[in-house]
Amino acid sequence: MTSIKRIFTWGFLSLCITFLASCASMYGDPNIVKFNSQLIGGNEVPANNTMGRGTLDAALNKTTNELTWRVTYSGLTGPVGAGHFHGPAMMGANAGVALGFKGNLDSPIQGSATLTADQARDVLAGKWYVNLHTKAHPGGEVRAQLMPAN
Repeated sequence: MTSIKRIFTWGFLSLCITFLASCASMYGDPNIVKFNSQLIGGNEVPANNTMGRGTLDAALNKTTNELTWRVTYSGLTGPVGAGHFHGPAMMGANAGVALGFKGNLDSPIQGSATLTADQARDVLAGKWYVNLHTKAHPGGEVRAQLMPAN
């Protein structure tokens, strides 16, 4: 093979490898399910008209059942006294605490936990939600249902 052919062949192979690597990173790990939801008072049961807002970003590894999350919020009526994942409950229904947030509850709240197989199934079925509680709204000021982002 001539050196020009060899250069073009290696260049083409390098381009193919780069393309395949970018496709893999674009589509991500099929074992990871991502969730993205908005925390608002209208999602509470019963709903309230708070000006507070927030975002829930989470990911569940279906192989290890590890759930990671990041909750950001602003505009609440006061400091967050408690924050939890609740479930199992579909949107519009309430449930008990399934997993509490630990540590600092200032925005952003970040954490991770390994779920049981039943908990992971409920999360994937959309039966968990995040609730942030304040003194003015002890039952929850803002809520977001975990809904798959993809």
